[in-house]
Amino acid sequence: MINKIKTLLIHPKIKGLDVNSSEIVEVSRTILQEKKMFKQVIKEFYDLCYTSDQKYFTQQGRKLEIGAGVSFMKKVYPEIIASDIKKTTHLDMEVDALNMCFDESSLGAIYGINCFHHLPDPNQFFKELTRVLYHGGGCVLIEPYHGLFASFLYKRLFSTETFDKTQKEWITPESNIMQGANQALSYIVFKRDLEKFQKTYPELEIILQKPINSYQRYLISGGLNFRALLPNFCIPLLRFSEFIFYPIRKCFALHHVIIIRKKQSPNT
Repeated sequence: MINKIKTLLIHPKIKGLDVNSSEIVEVSRTILQEKKMFKQVIKEFYDLCYTSDQKYFTQQGRKLEIGAGVSFMKKVYPEIIASDIKKTTHLDMEVDALNMCFDESSLGAIYGINCFHHLPDPNQFFKELTRVLYHGGGCVLIEPYHGLFASFLYKRLFSTETFDKTQKEWITPESNIMQGANQALSYIVFKRDLEKFQKTYPELEIILQKPINSYQRYLISGGLNFRALLPNFCIPLLRFSEFIFYPIRKCFALHHVIIIRKKQSPNT
């Protein structure tokens, strides 16, 4: 039944495309520009990354977006270096988050939206954060949440990704970039195994973890893969509904933000 509903709701421009093809990037960019509701939510993700950087991190060094994909963050914040593991025409450069082409202590902030769970080896990523960030600099990650509704939905939404909170190890070997990822990885590392993270990477500290409240618009918009369920004139009503149900957002949120900071040098 769920598969039938997914088939009916799949966006016609996405249907049948290989998730690893170069064509899907351009198609997804087109869909993003067409979807006012979804684009609004993504813009709020960008704002959350940037304002968190301004609030919690040193303002030294460059700012890097990893796993940018079809991102338009650079249009909103031009100083951002937009990157992905595969360079496309609208991005600045190719960057492997597990082996970054930057000098030690050269970056002030790193942003990653829905990309952390695609990293096959989070340990190597944390080593790179420790290496490339200034002391007082940090990383803002926006990832799939682990609440009741999110856990139910993510297990059923995508056939190319899993949502397995019971995965024992952090490492998730993938056959390719866009398939095989565990969307529960941020829960595993930053919630279930938080003590392990803190002991293994004492130079890094978790400043904040919290659910994001735009779940109604994100779901109703259909994201990049599905048709919108309601027209754009419903946006104000949905925003009001998100405000009303804010106290129970932990039950229904689809994403959360994790803010990681490299600790200040003892000499500063």
